Amino acid sequence: MRDFYEGVWAGLPGDPEPWAWERRRALLLAELRPGDRVLDLGCGAGWFVAALRDAGADVVGVELAKRALERARRNVPGADLRLLEPDGSVPLGHGDVDLVWCSEVLEHVPDTVALLTEARRVLARGGRLLVTVPDHGLLKRTLIALARHESHYDPLGQHVRFYTRRSLARALEATGFAEVRTRPLGGPPLLRSAIVARALRA
Repeated sequence: MRDFYEGVWAGLPGDPEPWAWERRRALLLAELRPGDRVLDLGCGAGWFVAALRDAGADVVGVELAKRALERARRNVPGADLRLLEPDGSVPLGHGDVDLVWCSEVLEHVPDTVALLTEARRVLARGGRLLVTVPDHGLLKRTLIALARHESHYDPLGQHVRFYTRRSLARALEATGFAEVRTRPLGGPPLLRSAIVARALRA
């Protein structure tokens, strides 16, 4: 898995603005509280790490790929950036953070339960998890099936999971999160870009 994403990051040109950057940054910063320690789980090139640091958060970025962290270190000098452990564990202690931000990451992860369990482990009691994944609602799934099923669900592509609001909520509840709430990010069904889930570490 790590080797695959090292190759992905090696082939990416520069560090363009992340997808839906303004909308996702606003979502994240609206969740931030004074004094929060935040984990950006799957921090990529560090854009959200920088936004969190600029907003006054104590932030840790964690990534699977060394090449992603190299970019993040260039983009956010001096930031606390760490590599995911070889066994998939997050290099933080139990209850170390108040908020975990995991945006457009879960769909790339073969073992959803393992990653969400780690996110829960590093959260303090009452800590919050904020997740976004691509929206695959009924209408969009139907149109994809009719028009571009093969290319969208390409087994050689980066997306290995596809979520609905219900399946994402079920995954969060199965890994011990409480007060799970999901909602769309965006406008009408065909224009909705992502699903947002917010949950608590009970």
